[in-house]
Amino acid sequence: MAKKKFIEELYKKISLNELILFSIYSVTMKKEKCAFERLIKECFVLFPASFSFSGISKWPDSRKLDRSLRTLRNKRLISGDPKTVFSLTKLGRKTAEEVAKTFRQRKLKL
Repeated sequence: MAKKKFIEELYKKISLNELILFSIYSVTMKKEKCAFERLIKECFVLFPASFSFSGISKWPDSRKLDRSLRTLRNKRLISGDPKTVFSLTKLGRKTAEEVAKTFRQRKLKL
């Protein structure tokens, strides 16, 4: 099944933190565990321009998640770490659902 990605000019207006929250939400809605590697893949597939290397847009750059994941944990929006799995807290889920609603309202999918 082909995965749809979002229109770059619209998702670039959304913070990396919110895109990561949405990606965790996306993975968990598929009843999958959100391990670090799985999260990197989800972020890159959905939002390639935001999560790729600057010089090589065909490859995901996991470093772009590092600071954001720590920030999201400190704000109590997610739990977990790269050695285990990530999950959304109640507040994190609410934020991710708001991002999802924004995507639906703007019809961002191709």
